[in-house]
Amino acid sequence: MREMEYLEELTGRYPVLEKVKEDILEAYELLRDCYERGNKVLIAGNGGSSADSEHIVGELMKGFLKRRPVSEEFARALKAADPERGQALAAGLQQGLPAIALTGHTALSTAFLNDVNGEMSVAQQLLGYGVEGDVFLGISTSGNARNIMYAVTVAKAGGIKTIGLAGKDGGALGRACDVAVVVPETETYKIQELHLPVYHTLCLMLEEHFYEV
Repeated sequence: MREMEYLEELTGRYPVLEKVKEDILEAYELLRDCYERGNKVLIAGNGGSSADSEHIVGELMKGFLKRRPVSEEFARALKAADPERGQALAAGLQQGLPAIALTGHTALSTAFLNDVNGEMSVAQQLLGYGVEGDVFLGISTSGNARNIMYAVTVAKAGGIKTIGLAGKDGGALGRACDVAVVVPETETYKIQELHLPVYHTLCLMLEEHFYEV
């Protein structure tokens, strides 16, 4: 499978990740099964990990290496809905794997921070967006971010599978999640430097599985 070739390439380029190779594969399988069911992925982190959350959504929701054109059936429906705009949309739109970063909803997050508890704002969004069968991907370099752990608790209560992306010893996140990818670094920036190729590989594997061209 081409998906496995991407994983082999990752560990070839970053030998230090060989020790978490099986965890990355398990995370991929959890994400793949989520999308096979027609569910979605919800992602959150803080600081640089917040930016990573948005980055992952960008790779999943549009073409990464592949073009991902809309189906011929949907292209016809677009043109029937509006011959001029539909033609442009059919040529320009790309299929996406549904993913939401729980990091950019400023009005909601600040309102919840002011009115209730800012450390629970990710959990509040997960409660609102998440349904059973979804996957929550929590990113924390220490593995101990309180807002991410609150979200993991909501996920478990709601039948939402959890993936943790962490460093150091994995922290609370590594112990709580269904799958944890704990990269073997201790400095925050070094952990983040390894998180990026890990999630790029996951996105490549998913794209390879779901899109032929």
